Amino acid sequence: MTATSVHLPAAGDDLAGPWWPAPGLVQTNHRIATLTRRYVTAEHLCDRLNDLPRQFQTPQPRRWPRIAWGTLHPDQVSGICLDTFCAILLGTINTEAPIRGYTQASRQYLEQFYPQMAQFVGGTVNADGQVLAPGLWEREEKRHTPVLSLLYQRLSGEPPQSVPHTARPYTPSDDPRADLYRHGLHRIATEYGAACLYLWMMAYTTGPLQAVLGELLIDEINHMTKFWGFGRWAYGETNVGMIASTLAQAMVQKWRQPNLQGSLIHTLRRMTAELAWDQWHLRHRLTLLYAFDQVMRVLWRWDQTLTPTYLTNLFGPNPPTGRGDRSPSR
Repeated sequence: MTATSVHLPAAGDDLAGPWWPAPGLVQTNHRIATLTRRYVTAEHLCDRLNDLPRQFQTPQPRRWPRIAWGTLHPDQVSGICLDTFCAILLGTINTEAPIRGYTQASRQYLEQFYPQMAQFVGGTVNADGQVLAPGLWEREEKRHTPVLSLLYQRLSGEPPQSVPHTARPYTPSDDPRADLYRHGLHRIATEYGAACLYLWMMAYTTGPLQAVLGELLIDEINHMTKFWGFGRWAYGETNVGMIASTLAQAMVQKWRQPNLQGSLIHTLRRMTAELAWDQWHLRHRLTLLYAFDQVMRVLWRWDQTLTPTYLTNLFGPNPPTGRGDRSPSR
């Protein structure tokens, strides 16, 4: 099965394997592992990264299969309270909604160094900064909010009362190369988190509902992979260990400023509140952590294949920064 096709298996099974009316911890973890093997493989990640240069030249949004909205039903959620599941959906709506703000901030960080990637994420703008044509990342991501809103309405019986976030704007310092590095890490972390969350939600759903979540998952894996791989090329001295170390360092440094907008701790606390974390049973928290672990294990192995030769063949030689130093400031 290709990553972009969605075919529901025979009755009794679904995209995550055997379906149980009330899955426990072990059963849910088994479903998460099955989903990881289906959607997150080193081969698929390489394919998505190899696609990026083609998208620079002729950007084409991935087409979704037709969604049978009339077949969605609350009974397709199991193992988690429907109210909690809908609260999580509402949190994803609020988070996904300000996509234009996300894309334009990323474009501004990128454009002086990598204009092709800046256009991929943020499109083209005029002299006043008004978007003339959205980038491919925005075109693919902007469909998430209406889809999630329709899912919420089908499951809860009422339209979502969402309060979208305000995206953090472009905030440059006197070291734009380091600004881009930190912004890129934050962008990768949020795409990774979204991918793991949708995969986790698929483990607690079945049928058409699960298939729709699978389309969201495919998009997030695609974007996470492109940002990760491009970042490894742009900052060739980094590796997955350095990325993890930098993320951890940023969390420790900003622990005493947890409400500082843009810090990882601030983001983590905001997202746990947004996703109604206090309503989650312990087993739900543990299975989400398991999803994070399963996906990261694949990313870790895939990262080892991103050699300088491979990345240079894919994107070309890294252009000079004009600063004489390609290392990000810490």
